Amino acid sequence: MSLLRWSPLLLALLGSGGACHGSSDRSESKPAPSAAPDPSIPGVELGQLTPRERREWTAQVSTLLAPCAETPVPITQCIQENRPCKACLPAAQFLLKQVQAGRSKQEREEAYTARFDSKKVRTLVTDGSPELGPPDAPVTIVEWADFECPACRAFYPVVDDLVKRFPGQVRAVYKFYPLGSHPHGEISARAANAAFKQGKFWEMHHLLFDNQDRLEQSDLERYAKKLELDAVKFRADMVSDDTTGRIEKDKKQADGVGLEGTPTVFINGREVNLGKLTDLYGDLEEWIKLDLELAGIKPAPAPAKPEGSAIPAAGSAAPAAGSAIPAAGSAVPAAGSAVPAAGPAKK
Repeated sequence: MSLLRWSPLLLALLGSGGACHGSSDRSESKPAPSAAPDPSIPGVELGQLTPRERREWTAQVSTLLAPCAETPVPITQCIQENRPCKACLPAAQFLLKQVQAGRSKQEREEAYTARFDSKKVRTLVTDGSPELGPPDAPVTIVEWADFECPACRAFYPVVDDLVKRFPGQVRAVYKFYPLGSHPHGEISARAANAAFKQGKFWEMHHLLFDNQDRLEQSDLERYAKKLELDAVKFRADMVSDDTTGRIEKDKKQADGVGLEGTPTVFINGREVNLGKLTDLYGDLEEWIKLDLELAGIKPAPAPAKPEGSAIPAAGSAAPAAGSAIPAAGSAVPAAGSAVPAAGPAKK
């Protein structure tokens, strides 16, 4: 991705509360009393690491267990002995990125567990929710969002691009979570669901995010007219019990999985902490590729880059500069419980 294009998005996702500057864990700044020799791992380039980073990475991959339950050996041993665990090399590469990003030991272990621990996979009910991409896609992105949330506005082009990047292999599912702090979040969610009932959810979804500062009732009805929706049905569906039930159901499920803010994103049931990614689009792309490979599916090839340009991003809108993720707790939780379901979207 071009730095110019994605810098505002990264600021939006990492600039408020979600920014990770590493921890001031003093124990890590001291030289290790005895550094183990660097493990020889083909496919892991250590040349750019400082001596301290090399020690930290070596110690971690030599002690953390491989990400396959049937392979209870350290990551390095798994790779060196060519154990039957496809995730070992990606796990080593993942930890390398975490070290280079300046994460503390605890942060690296938490990120590793979130990405590779099988116990971190949740089952999410997606039946009846708006979806983009084939329903049987091997990778499902579930996102809880609020149409008045600036970070959600900045993130939606990324979801669009990932669905296009992996044609037929990725499905995106939208879940409603209007925040109490946003006065237009609720009516916007109702408008989107009303459009959904007339087969125009994603068109309305894009209009709402692209016009985030114009979400009054008159604006919503204007967007409905632009999409050639039945105006009478649209107004009725906005206030219907069915729409109320859909929004409450999504909120209850979100509270059950511990939503702390929007956007909250899961990929194949595994929560993605967007604030801890080192390269937003690139890391999500690699995440999806690995999930496909672990399922025995060859990822769709990346589209050819137009000459003289950075990584293409089809159909993406420019992120809103200066937007920020709501701090933890900004969502107004409603008591609920986790609801497990098929398939497989935070701050």
